[in-house]
Amino acid sequence: MKEDLTFEAVKEVFTNYLQQKKHRKTPERFAILKQIFDNEGHFDAESLYNHMQNEYRVSLATVYNTLDLLLDCGLLVKHPFAGQTSQFEKTFGNSIHHHLICTKCGSIKEFSDKKIRTAIQSKTFSGFESSHYSLYLYGLCKKCKSQQKKK
Repeated sequence: MKEDLTFEAVKEVFTNYLQQKKHRKTPERFAILKQIFDNEGHFDAESLYNHMQNEYRVSLATVYNTLDLLLDCGLLVKHPFAGQTSQFEKTFGNSIHHHLICTKCGSIKEFSDKKIRTAIQSKTFSGFESSHYSLYLYGLCKKCKSQQKKK
């Protein structure tokens, strides 16, 4: 599910974006980008902020502002999973995938299915040109389903 992208390639994309939009290139922004690059999976802003405090002190406002910049330049995607705080996921190095979200415990599992991807990507809509998509399936994970059966 992953492409090989170096941090330097991702940093260059972000640097070009900041220059184009006339934003400052601060060490804090690049530290946040590095933290995101070095980790896998979904995260929320506060968990990123808390994790950053171990290695690099940044304010929560700086985290939120940088996440907004990374969203705008296409290096992150924001998932509004039902019943949870917004989750972020890096788009660099990720291929198209889908999400299974447990409605009881909130766990998120990624999966990829070529047939689903092909069906969605080949679909045309009158008067609409799609650029990307997300697929969320809600239900019970294996653990919660077995706990439910025991009750």
